[in-house]
Amino acid sequence: MIKMTSFKLSTALVFLSSMVTFLNLTIHDVAAQNYLKHVCGNTTVAQNSIYSSNINSLLSSLSSQATGNIAFYNTTVGQTTSSPVYGLFNCRGDVTADMCRRCVLNATQKLSSKCSTEKVALTWYDECMVRYSNESIFSTVALTPRLNMYNTQNMTDQDRFNRQVNTTLTQLATEASNFPIGVKKFGVKAEKFSEFQNLYTLVQCTRDLSGTDCNSCLQAAINRLAICCSGSQGARTLYPSCNVGYELYLFYDVPTAPTRATPPAAALPPPISGKNKISRVTIISIVVPIAACVLLLALAYCFLTRRAGKKFNAVKREKSKKSDHIQIYQAANEIAKEITTAETFQFDFVTIETATKKFSKDKKLGEGGFGEVYKGTLPDGQEIAVKRLWKKSGQDAEQFKNEVLLAAKLQHKNLARLMGFCLEGEDKMLIYEFVSNKSLDNFLYDPKKQTQLDWSRRYKIIGGIARGIKYLHEDSQLKIIHRDLKASSILLDVDMNPKISDFGMARIIEVDQSEGDTSKIVGTYGYMSPEYAMHGEFSEKSDVYSFGVLVLEIISGKKNNNFESEGAEDLLSYAWIRWRDGKPLELLDPALGDSYSREEVMRCIHVGLLCVQKDAADRPTMASILHTLNSSCVTLESPQQPAFFLRTKADPNMPAMDMASGQSINISMPWSVNEESVTEPNPR
Repeated sequence: MIKMTSFKLSTALVFLSSMVTFLNLTIHDVAAQNYLKHVCGNTTVAQNSIYSSNINSLLSSLSSQATGNIAFYNTTVGQTTSSPVYGLFNCRGDVTADMCRRCVLNATQKLSSKCSTEKVALTWYDECMVRYSNESIFSTVALTPRLNMYNTQNMTDQDRFNRQVNTTLTQLATEASNFPIGVKKFGVKAEKFSEFQNLYTLVQCTRDLSGTDCNSCLQAAINRLAICCSGSQGARTLYPSCNVGYELYLFYDVPTAPTRATPPAAALPPPISGKNKISRVTIISIVVPIAACVLLLALAYCFLTRRAGKKFNAVKREKSKKSDHIQIYQAANEIAKEITTAETFQFDFVTIETATKKFSKDKKLGEGGFGEVYKGTLPDGQEIAVKRLWKKSGQDAEQFKNEVLLAAKLQHKNLARLMGFCLEGEDKMLIYEFVSNKSLDNFLYDPKKQTQLDWSRRYKIIGGIARGIKYLHEDSQLKIIHRDLKASSILLDVDMNPKISDFGMARIIEVDQSEGDTSKIVGTYGYMSPEYAMHGEFSEKSDVYSFGVLVLEIISGKKNNNFESEGAEDLLSYAWIRWRDGKPLELLDPALGDSYSREEVMRCIHVGLLCVQKDAADRPTMASILHTLNSSCVTLESPQQPAFFLRTKADPNMPAMDMASGQSINISMPWSVNEESVTEPNPR
């Protein structure tokens, strides 16, 4: 009997070891994919230049060095040329060598695909950071660009929590800074905050920093947390040279001593007396492995079930792709049924091909994640913009049908007019009226064209956008939430009248319904309202938020999602600080000079800040916004602090983060970063 028990225990232990190894590898494989953000510099280089070649060599060198136990590495390529590239990678102090290797490989591939023609670039993953520059970045503190992330859930006892976070991080910063150059400057700590809550903290610097530089970088990051994330249950600040973070859950892999956050284990029974007595050690050796095996079997079952579900979904998606051409024809039939003038609404392929000179390069206006846009001329001389979707684009037959039906039914002078559609085989095309001045972003962010947007034109554009959104929300036969309002979605005609475009992501809700929700988040970083970005809840107030961002961008001539200023990490926080300090006119675009109406500018800034308030209920309706813009007698409430940080990382416990991307996204909840951001092309 004893021999049989020993055999079973040995088998169980072998199974236990195998399961732990299997689950550990699986978890690490997933974790290594936690992409956060990449930032490309503003200075481009020729694709075939020496510098571009040096970038490729550098990235290859970095990825090849992330082997063994190397968690930090810096090198220079092209030192003997006039175009040297300096680069490094730094892995988080607690990750395994294999996780570090895979993270650096992913990061270098990301930079190679996204920033290969930029002189300066950086990307953050949860497990590592990779950067390069045309100037030496070694042994130097860099505090830009920045990335802040925070948990939207707040602590009840915020003052005490903030003090403990600050004290703990400061102590860790001092300890990590004392390690000599070349040694891992990393520290973590777990300590009790309340009877059932632990506080977990982490700090890290790149290994090339001196103790003084490391400490100054970490202190700057700790101070940044106090500005952006005071009272939050978790937050992180990442700089190129260091990062800090805290959570109420264990978010790193270094083992820590348990605290009273979990109930104590039940006491073991006393030894059994008599001739059949078994020692306590024997009981433990039998009970613990069995309990562990049962637990791991349950975990394995859940994992395999989930994996099977993913395989099923992958097969389902593949079948869906194969039947996409069938869906296209079905969509065409449904569109024809729903649009009474479908005979004249649908263009044949030959007509569009002729109008665009067989989609020649000289007719191409631009391209994006969904396809290309061409200028065309119909036989009667009518100019058109043809949005030709990629055959394997993210916009499937259903989204195509959605955009056609919506655009066909919406008629307003501040909406882009859809003239028709074309379906030929796998080709899907939308035909819009041609708008000569392209989109608002072409003027707003171009230093040479900004001067063409004087204040009277900007005020006119703000009013026109407001009228278009109000029509979508209240005046059309349908109640439409656009969900992707941004500067590139606003087209400008020859008289600079704004026209809202891109309805592929729009949603119809019932006339008596105030809001909806979705498991798929679509939109653009920097323009999405916090309740939509984090919870998938959308309403008219989601569009109001995007409108508020647009207003502040039009006033300032700056992008919200690519904004840098001392003391502010994005345009919203900058506008709020200027308003709070009684200096709102400092937000104004210098290109305007003195030719503006102070009253109109102040009114627009006030409206913009009201629109971007964190609580959707506090934001005004488009009807009240229009009334405010058209009247100087309206008394407005004081705006509350805006929601600064709009996007999440893969970690579901970290549902907010500021982004420097202007691209549309299409992702599913719970949060994932597996899908690439894509930009929908605009009919110009």
